[in-house]
Amino acid sequence: MKSFAQYLVETRQTFDYRIKILGDADAELINKLEEKLQQFDVVKMTEPKKTPIQKTLSDFPGAENQSTTFMDVTFNYPATPPQITQIAELCGMNPNHICIEAKDYAESIDEEREGYEAQPDPVLGSDESEPSAASKEASESFAADPYDRKIVGNEYKSDFTIAGGKTPPAKFTTDTPNSTESPIMGTNKIPVVKASNGSSAPENRKDGPPGKNTKGKRNY
Repeated sequence: MKSFAQYLVETRQTFDYRIKILGDADAELINKLEEKLQQFDVVKMTEPKKTPIQKTLSDFPGAENQSTTFMDVTFNYPATPPQITQIAELCGMNPNHICIEAKDYAESIDEEREGYEAQPDPVLGSDESEPSAASKEASESFAADPYDRKIVGNEYKSDFTIAGGKTPPAKFTTDTPNSTESPIMGTNKIPVVKASNGSSAPENRKDGPPGKNTKGKRNY
């Protein structure tokens, strides 16, 4: 069975950071920085490493054609990046040439950068490869007549059977034998117009409307 001290050691949380310094870093300056960081109970501090010289640096946008010196440090007590930067400045370092990041974040950025650099060159501007047989067939089918396309051969056709059979054609009144007669009146005679009192209207009288048949009448 584990002792309480063992459980305490296993569950103890540590705080990991990566310290980046622009350009070269003097060994004496690094030792001095490690000594000042002991207030956070340094568990370990790796040996400084250098990156190749690069035209531009993402951590130091204003620098060009420089390398970066970095080291990983683990504390038992939390420390903030501004605190570490202030201690480095007290050791004689330029605070604008120091970058402090969480170790996990710094490693994820490095992995993403390496994956990006490992990608093949873009095909833009390179010679086009020969199209495949399937691509040629699809291109020819698309350019063909719509009724002859293989991909959508039945897109423009309607020769298919509907469930329940075909609907019989519609019948119109002109198809019947009695279509010569008027569908409204049933006769070609002019209807008789009657007045409101029931008598024939003046237009329908035998002697015609008043004032027209004046033959035989005298004017007084």
